[in-house]
Amino acid sequence: MSSALTDLCRYPIVQAPMAGGPSCPQLAAAVSEAGGLGFLAGGYKTADAVRDEIAQMRALTAQPFGVNLFMPQHNPADPAVLDGYARQLAGEAACYETALGDPDVSGDDGYEDKLAVLLDTPVPVVSFTFGCPSRDTLDAFAAAGTYTVVTVTSPEEAQAAQWAGADAVCAQGTEAGGHRSTFRDDPADDGGTGLLSLVAQVRETVQIPVVAAGGIMRGSQIAGVLAAGADAAQLGTAFVACPESGAHALHKQALTNPLFVRTTLTRAFSGRPARGLVNRFVREHGPHAPAAYPQLHHMTSVLRRAAARAGDAQGMALWAGQGHRMARELPAGRLVRLLADELDAARTAVSTRSTQ
Repeated sequence: MSSALTDLCRYPIVQAPMAGGPSCPQLAAAVSEAGGLGFLAGGYKTADAVRDEIAQMRALTAQPFGVNLFMPQHNPADPAVLDGYARQLAGEAACYETALGDPDVSGDDGYEDKLAVLLDTPVPVVSFTFGCPSRDTLDAFAAAGTYTVVTVTSPEEAQAAQWAGADAVCAQGTEAGGHRSTFRDDPADDGGTGLLSLVAQVRETVQIPVVAAGGIMRGSQIAGVLAAGADAAQLGTAFVACPESGAHALHKQALTNPLFVRTTLTRAFSGRPARGLVNRFVREHGPHAPAAYPQLHHMTSVLRRAAARAGDAQGMALWAGQGHRMARELPAGRLVRLLADELDAARTAVSTRSTQ
């Protein structure tokens, strides 16, 4: 690990910022307390909510932690296309006896207000998803003593982040659960690059530290991405099942439920490609979902909440990486320590084999 990252956490283990509930202060604090780097998810929250969660975090731990922000998305959607998808979802609204959400919500996610919070009360790490901040923004965080990480899905995005002044990049492979963090949502995208190949390419492109993310569930996989050139590993799905996670109980159970055997990239819930468990909603609506983020996110948010209240996992967004069946229902701190032990064991095994 780089000296800066080593100063932040004992182990090269980062808990992914998962918007929508899982990455709550209790989970992030438990990870940081155990020697990993816990993250809060600022996406979809107001600036005041982010400020409150930071205060909660500081009451729970004195260890370093991070906050993730979504970059503003200025992608106007054709009203006719949105109306068409609303008609597609009419049966869902009737089933759950609710109206669809309003798609005409600002695409900036309160970005500037949240930047102000993080510059006013600096945190150790800030990461960014769906794009790269301006050099001025990254310089402002550097002046505040905040370490910055930009999530990337290609060597070109990694190079752009380095040029802008990011301290590190998080290379997200296509195996990752949740939204693909591409700078630009291109409907012609082929689905992305596998993690090991992506890490190797990014490592040869940039000189700043690389955090690897995508499908990592075991310490042996952490050893693999470190060997490929990463400085640390970021895990999301592995922490969803932890008791401290804010994920819905049905989401946690679904990770290892034999009814859910596949993941896929879908626009069904948000209008942006995101990897989740294949359920009824994904099967029925995924093929018809347009590229319209965040409009579809707001349109379906009411449906997702209604499905959760009804105890219907088939109507929920069950974000999960390709390794979801390897999830372990362990306290977050214990999971961090187990991953670290598995990492050490994997390194020892490789060293032993190389000397035989």
